[in-house]
Amino acid sequence: MRFNLPAEKKLVHEMTVPIRWGDMDAMGHVNNTIYFRYFEIVRLDWFFRAAAPHGITSLSGEGVIIVNAFCNFIRQLEFPGDVITKLYVAEVGRSSFDTYLTMERSDEPGVLYAEGGATTVWSDYAAKKSKPMPAWLRAIVS
Repeated sequence: MRFNLPAEKKLVHEMTVPIRWGDMDAMGHVNNTIYFRYFEIVRLDWFFRAAAPHGITSLSGEGVIIVNAFCNFIRQLEFPGDVITKLYVAEVGRSSFDTYLTMERSDEPGVLYAEGGATTVWSDYAAKKSKPMPAWLRAIVS
């Protein structure tokens, strides 16, 4: 089953991630779990860049959690190379929004290697429940 990215989405971040030798598996391509690691690297880079002007430099007390994640593996990534990953947001709710990511190799711009996403929820960590996202974040994702 292939999950589709929504037509209406907002590009909020782009980052190049190097493919490391250790990212490959015995089959000679990037292991499927590493795609999720790349997604995480890009999401957190975006979040902390967006949050820094608001005094947020760590996730203590409250912050984002991922409640689901998916990836469509389209082509095999192989070492060496760099992956251009674009992060989009969509479907903003009271406490949640969806993130979508696309991956291309820097030496093959425009050729999609993977696409995926996650539902992100703003949460009170101590209470272990969602809460409305702060106005600064809503302004970015809306």
